Amino acid sequence: MKKPQTLRQPTQQEIQPILQAFNVGHIEQAGNLAKKLLKQFPHAFVLHNLYGNALAGQGNYREAIDSFRKALEIDPNVAEIHFNIGTLFTNMNRTEESIVSYKKAVQINPSLTDAHYNLGAALQLLEEFDQAAQSYQKAIDLEPGFFEAIVNLGVVLQEQSKLQAAIDTYQRALTIQEDAKVYFNMGTALKNEGKLPDAIDAYNKALELEPNYAEVHSNLGEVLRDQGRYDESMTFYKQALAIEPSLPVANYSLAVYLYDSGDLDGALKHFKASQFADWEERMLYCMYKTERYDEFKKNLDQLKAVKHDSPFLSTLAQHYAENFGEENDYNFCPDPMSFVFHTNIPELKGEHSELREALLKEIRSADVSEKMQGRLVNGVQSAGNLLKRPEPVFQQLAKCVVNAVERYYDNFKDADCVFITSFPKKIEIASSWYVRMKQGGHLTSHIHEEGWISGAMYLSLPTKKKHEHEGSIEVSTHGDDYPKKHDNFSAQALAPEVGDFIMFPSSLFHRTLPFSSDEERICIAFDLKPAPK
Repeated sequence: MKKPQTLRQPTQQEIQPILQAFNVGHIEQAGNLAKKLLKQFPHAFVLHNLYGNALAGQGNYREAIDSFRKALEIDPNVAEIHFNIGTLFTNMNRTEESIVSYKKAVQINPSLTDAHYNLGAALQLLEEFDQAAQSYQKAIDLEPGFFEAIVNLGVVLQEQSKLQAAIDTYQRALTIQEDAKVYFNMGTALKNEGKLPDAIDAYNKALELEPNYAEVHSNLGEVLRDQGRYDESMTFYKQALAIEPSLPVANYSLAVYLYDSGDLDGALKHFKASQFADWEERMLYCMYKTERYDEFKKNLDQLKAVKHDSPFLSTLAQHYAENFGEENDYNFCPDPMSFVFHTNIPELKGEHSELREALLKEIRSADVSEKMQGRLVNGVQSAGNLLKRPEPVFQQLAKCVVNAVERYYDNFKDADCVFITSFPKKIEIASSWYVRMKQGGHLTSHIHEEGWISGAMYLSLPTKKKHEHEGSIEVSTHGDDYPKKHDNFSAQALAPEVGDFIMFPSSLFHRTLPFSSDEERICIAFDLKPAPK
């Protein structure tokens, strides 16, 4: 019986001209030589690999993938070829296919550092943050000084709201290399954790490295605003716009400053320039508050026709309809008062609730900066996202909130309006904070423009009341000094008890009524909103 015939392979001498062409940067020539030699040696792994690299170098990604796949038909266990295919898919924005190739590469060769890193980047693009973090960590384990992997690990940890872990990771990256972007990211994580002075330090270090970093100037303005340093914040917004006049976030932040300061015409200009977030609704607000009703109505109708899931737009549409005696045809939440839900959190009830006592102790001692709140009288509000903090007591309360929101949805699930039919599938606490009020404390009427559903849990309430609703929360379809033609807007005051939880659409106006006793009123408020599209 004859032995199987071995297919002849090209000699090193035959391959050498291709390698020389690569070495001097003549990629097209290398490809032509490889293609020509493949006619003689169609089963030569090395030639398919070289031809694939030449095609990739000329931007012919599809043909390069075909060539690499032919190489893999000959030898499927070469990790670098799978890695090359993954890189080409990445360049073609075919992320899911790139992930398949990167996973195959690291399965064959677990020590291929760049494949772990690229896999992490691809998973990050798909917002698979937990898996991305694992891949970045494997790259770092293989190469402890891999700066880019460490920075990206910090980013995905921050995306998962693991803020302290992200901050620690950024600090590790900065021991390898000082970088303005890393200081910027760290400043943002510190801001979101409520550590405002530390955030300012991080932003200032970013500016030392890159003085014309417009986004840093803008974010620094936001932190100063949260500290109540309003004039300084405006200076930084203007510096950001001097560097980059079209920067959306800086235009938006300056517009909000002008909006809060009463300069609605100036705010209107910068909201339009920003085209950021809810800029269209904010422009409508400016028109309505300045009683430019014809212009408002025209723009309102145009926006209602294309934007069906905006809580802020719902507020404006509802108020206009009630104000002018018209039917509200915006079906986001046309009857918001019917979606007020007064319930409780069992773990917070009872005279000796361990969770409530632990929360009160943590609130009074937590390392959280206070945020200036212009609508809050005789009280303080925490900065950052309280229920995203790592302390176990806040994590336990966050789970209670999720359970309560699920009860809320179950209670209203049959309602035929966008507020319910498009209710966020994933219950993500977008923001949360405590509010501590003293004698005479109250919060003026407002909405939560960026929320979907809002609520508050009550840990401590005044007991010595002169009337039933001291310290109560009032919800209404009118507020925030909107212009009104009459006083017949819907309103309801709710008197919570300790351990109660009150939820309502974020589009509904609400305020806290003043109380006269020398006691403390403490609640934890939150907003839920859908993930960005």
